[in-house]
Amino acid sequence: MGKDGGDGLEGPLLKRTYYHGNCPGCRLDKSNEVRRGVPYTEFACMWLVTVCSTLPIQSLFPFLYFMIRDLHIAKQVEDIGFYAGFVGASYMLGRALTSTVWGIVADKHGRKPVLVITLIAVITLNTLFGLSSSYWMALTTRGLLGLLSGMLGPIKAYATEVCRKEYSHLALSLISSSRAIGLIVGPAIGGYLAQPADKYPGMFSQESIFGRFPYFLPCLCVSILAVAALISCIWLPETLHKHNEATDSNNSTEAMEESLSDTNAEESGGGYWSLFTNWPLMSTITVYCLFSLQDVAYAEVFSLWAVSDRKYGGLSFTSTDVGRILALSGLFLLIYQILIYPSVAKAIEPITLVRATAILTLPLLASYPFMTTLYGFNLQLVVNCASSLKNSFQVTTITVCNILMNDAVSQDLRASANGLSVTLMSIFKAIAPAVAGVIFSWAQRRQSASFLPGDHLVFFMLNAATVVGLMCTFGPHFARGNMKH
Repeated sequence: MGKDGGDGLEGPLLKRTYYHGNCPGCRLDKSNEVRRGVPYTEFACMWLVTVCSTLPIQSLFPFLYFMIRDLHIAKQVEDIGFYAGFVGASYMLGRALTSTVWGIVADKHGRKPVLVITLIAVITLNTLFGLSSSYWMALTTRGLLGLLSGMLGPIKAYATEVCRKEYSHLALSLISSSRAIGLIVGPAIGGYLAQPADKYPGMFSQESIFGRFPYFLPCLCVSILAVAALISCIWLPETLHKHNEATDSNNSTEAMEESLSDTNAEESGGGYWSLFTNWPLMSTITVYCLFSLQDVAYAEVFSLWAVSDRKYGGLSFTSTDVGRILALSGLFLLIYQILIYPSVAKAIEPITLVRATAILTLPLLASYPFMTTLYGFNLQLVVNCASSLKNSFQVTTITVCNILMNDAVSQDLRASANGLSVTLMSIFKAIAPAVAGVIFSWAQRRQSASFLPGDHLVFFMLNAATVVGLMCTFGPHFARGNMKH
């Protein structure tokens, strides 16, 4: 093709020349054509919304052991982990049932309504969970919260659409880091603020609502933060393109412009069902699900293991100790995401980075059962370092998977693709706490076994999940993702 022809194609088609006046997505695109810097306001609000919607997911783990004990559902101490697993799984099971639906809703009616519904669900149902007076109330409120938490898929699509193309990977990294921080700070809040009448008797009496409902305060604090996030949605623009029938004559040209500008996306013909034959997308989702299963199983096992008695192979930590460890891990993770991860991501190919972190995770997890031989400062130092490294490895893997998934589809299917990934991931995450709780309960009964005694069995199973995820990264479709980002 001649030089003139090439220039003609690259100029008019890669830069949009027509915008629909009543379309929020077009208005945003037009604004981004003029505004070339990072949209700090939108990024800050997006960060707050993601953190607050993520806080309830794992905030219960530091006190779940004690909550199940106080609800008197377990007949023996060794059975607490069994019942705790189902409460942890109920949220993910609910989310698995509806995430794809929420993704389709976001592609049809807009990203912002789904964000608002999720935050309202957090405010109401998370508060009710803190007021649970029975095991079945706790199980039900967590399940309903999962059903109405449809934000995870749409927010990933939103992140790539709210800014210019050159900042989309920064936006996705922001989503991954904010979720990771929420998943760590949430348990820290739960650890510090659970049972306040026992920990801070000068501030909270046993007769107050916080004394009668010892796990209400951390849930209330998360709900208050969610109110602030809901207010911040005022400053978030809608990104979905909404064109009426009268403008269909312009849509063919516009669709060609968008498809040419998104060189990494797979063809979107065939609608939602075409996602299942998009092999780069499905390969990435498989890896994403396996490492998500390992991560949520680790989160539950770590909290149960840390607070269980030393005679059962635990560390005899309090919920405050667990909260402190997770808070420090969250601080390290923030520093890692800002100062370390960008340089690492530029230097190493994405899928190679996932493989490296998986390999480093294996000896790290294998070392946990041996920490029970330590005491005092040495124990605190080693556990904090191990927790910080584990969470940094995980957020690296999830960030790379999010980037590869969004690059594999075009905008019109991006929320649906992310909704599909969240559905499948939630199924794995629903299985993880229940299975981890059962294995943990079984491990506590076999302290003197000759092969993998006690918690050696638990961390061996976590490593087994890591190995399976690592093997899946060697699939042929990951060759497309081997470019620095």
